[in-house]
Amino acid sequence: MPDPIFENSRLVALYDVLDGVRDDLVPYLAILDEFGARRVVDIGCGTGTFAVQLAARGVDVTAVDPAVASVRAAMAKPGAHRVRWVHGLVLHLAPLDADAATMTGNVAQAITDPEQWAATLRASHHLLRPGGHLIVETRRPSDRGWTRWNRADTYCRTSIPGEGLVESWVDLLDVDEPLVSFRWTFRFQRDDTVLTSDSTLRFRDLDEMTADLASAGYTIADTRDAPDRPGREDVYLAKKPS
Repeated sequence: MPDPIFENSRLVALYDVLDGVRDDLVPYLAILDEFGARRVVDIGCGTGTFAVQLAARGVDVTAVDPAVASVRAAMAKPGAHRVRWVHGLVLHLAPLDADAATMTGNVAQAITDPEQWAATLRASHHLLRPGGHLIVETRRPSDRGWTRWNRADTYCRTSIPGEGLVESWVDLLDVDEPLVSFRWTFRFQRDDTVLTSDSTLRFRDLDEMTADLASAGYTIADTRDAPDRPGREDVYLAKKPS
């Protein structure tokens, strides 16, 4: 089941505001331009920011996510009519002969079960044309980013349209590598409601990612430093053999 932050409609309404300007997506637009990708599958599309940006550039986009509240929010965005929205898992999609598939943000790490992760990679491979690419972002375990997941480093007060001031922060719950669990807390000052969302991410290193992608039939075309978070994240460009 999706985490509450993606499925609770009141929390989903905060998501884009709290994320701010999505400069982290710019490198992915450039990578897809580099590949000349005209048909793209956005796996774990969330509230649809990236899918809508791609569609505005004339790309044929299929966007899929298991959280119905997030997909509904995505479908309400300007330009959303250009995107093919799917509520469900990538495993449910028929072959699309796509040029590329993307997993930005925390999508890859949120799939913590090894069997489901393997199935997701195989399904993405099935969606691509020969020579197509899977683009995956994941945090480096060596950075130990979870050491910064605490109230002191993450607390903020944000004015949300229709809600007023909302306080939010993160608390680390458990570290049992490669799994790390944490809790988002949101306090709505308008009615003093407190909502929480617990999440677990799997941190995969280079060896694990390489082996998993190879098992799904991919070759690694390139591994790049995430431009917006150098030294902290990797972007894997995996290719389906021609």
